[in-house]
Amino acid sequence: MSTLDSYVAEWKRAKQVRPGASSLERISQTAFDAFLIHGFPTTREEEWRFTSVAPIADSAFALVTEPRTAGLDIAHLRLPGGPAAELVFVDGRYVAGLSQVGSLPHGVRAENLASAIATPDEALASYLTRVAPFDRSPFVALNTAFLIDGALVELAAGTILQRPIHLLFLATGRNNGRTTMAHPRVLTVLGANSQATIVETYAGPSATGYFTNTVTEIVLAENAVLDHYMRQYEGTGAHHVGAIYARAQRSANCTLNAINAGGALVRNDVFATLDGEGIDCTLNGLYLADEQRLVDNHTTIDHAQPHCASHELYKGILADRARGIFNGKIIVRPDAQKTDAKQTNRALLLSEDAQINTKPQLEIFANDVKCTHGAAVGQLDDEAMFYLRSRGLSAAHARQLLIHAFAADVLNRLPLESIRADVEFRLQQQLTAKLRAA
Repeated sequence: MSTLDSYVAEWKRAKQVRPGASSLERISQTAFDAFLIHGFPTTREEEWRFTSVAPIADSAFALVTEPRTAGLDIAHLRLPGGPAAELVFVDGRYVAGLSQVGSLPHGVRAENLASAIATPDEALASYLTRVAPFDRSPFVALNTAFLIDGALVELAAGTILQRPIHLLFLATGRNNGRTTMAHPRVLTVLGANSQATIVETYAGPSATGYFTNTVTEIVLAENAVLDHYMRQYEGTGAHHVGAIYARAQRSANCTLNAINAGGALVRNDVFATLDGEGIDCTLNGLYLADEQRLVDNHTTIDHAQPHCASHELYKGILADRARGIFNGKIIVRPDAQKTDAKQTNRALLLSEDAQINTKPQLEIFANDVKCTHGAAVGQLDDEAMFYLRSRGLSAAHARQLLIHAFAADVLNRLPLESIRADVEFRLQQQLTAKLRAA
């Protein structure tokens, strides 16, 4: 059986457990047809020329219809501080017994998509599968075709959510002897003048090369404020492909924070469309990789309306033979006058064999704008190392301090203290041995 044949077989299995909605069934069929026509992307395509997805395309993964939760320990992955809600998914399926929803404030809705689809409403009909177009990406098409479960977060107009909502997606890696895959979907809809913090966490074991393919759709109405975090802590043998599509209306404020500290093959796409005047959009990213791992970040900020601002800062730390890719695009449409956009991308290489391919892009079709971009690639500063060593620090300690200082620009831009502390801990605990030896 070919790999595509195995996907056909798994898609047919998915049909048996997909929530009953005729419109969703039609979209699933259309999306799967689009995936089969295009197939997996190859390095001959410009958007993928530095990233081979052969480890995914050449493997047959199994869909999990009944997750196994016995023996799972997720205490270290829970969000500290008491979130407003914590929805837990295992191999793409919602597990109520591990989740902590409780009583949500009035105007806040947080539930799994399979339940929401069973009683469709305006938010689902208007936005689910409509914000993230599957005709542009085979992986979005694959996610849409396998849409079974995921998370729905909705805030009514004027609702202010004081505590964050945590969405935890955990992979087990193997099920009945087969390597697993999951295609979770997240839909977030914030009404006018509402405000929320949402954290998505992806994690799993290191022993297997399982496949996680996720899509997040975000809709912000006028004056809505969203602080969004994506924490990718997959196992070091995992394949993770993710896409975030955000659409903001007039005077909205959208901050998208991406932390990548796991996975063997990682690809993240972020698309933010500023579709109203006075929007403020911020993208923060920090990615860490060692051994022969690959992390590919592609971002696009589309200034479709005037008087909007965007600020982007991505930093990568690469050791051993790891590879990083950053492709950041800023589009300024003809009517988007008075745009203020700034993009910064920096990479720290801790070995002679680590590599980074960076490509900042500006596509400007308006004349009254302020747009800048900058990219820098380098190693640890010899003079700084000498200074710290002359003050009595060991080489390992000096290296650790300089690496932390490099990451601090992004860490200090994460307003949620629990997230910032968690990332700092993982930076020091998970990669310290590799970074010291680099």
